[in-house]
Amino acid sequence: MFLVQLGTIDSDIMLHISDAVSEQFTCPVVPSESFPVPRDAYDRKRCQYNSTRILNRLFENRPEECSHLLAVIDEDIFIPELNFVFGVADTIGDTAIISLSRLRQEFYGLPPDRDLLKARAAKEAIHETGHTCGLPHCDEPLCVMFFSNSLLDTDRKGPGFCEQCRSRLSPAFR
Repeated sequence: MFLVQLGTIDSDIMLHISDAVSEQFTCPVVPSESFPVPRDAYDRKRCQYNSTRILNRLFENRPEECSHLLAVIDEDIFIPELNFVFGVADTIGDTAIISLSRLRQEFYGLPPDRDLLKARAAKEAIHETGHTCGLPHCDEPLCVMFFSNSLLDTDRKGPGFCEQCRSRLSPAFR
């Protein structure tokens, strides 16, 4: 599994994400080289980046030996159907992206909380990587695969899989 930063991301946050994903999927996470944020994915009307365009670019340029790829960006992202997303996965290409932007307390005019940001980032990274491993959304609110419609959902759920979701994972990722 490859972990890519788009633009500049705090190395401590990247390490936390890497450790969390590696622990939940019991596989090595390989940090890949940093890529610039694709400027052609920026939507001026929305002042956000189109995550679908970014995922396509990542899939086209990923290393040949890469079976799964997770990218981290510190810009606000969206998919055309929604106002914003914390993250999104392309399950056909086994490529996912999470955004730190709306996971930050500062986005909402609140004081920074580094530990909370790291916890949220880990949950979203595990969630989106779960999709690349074939997991759907889960109905269990404490499972990391529960859909986060808001930060309240992200904060409530745990960093791990419920028993049913864990059993659905390929043995290579248990």
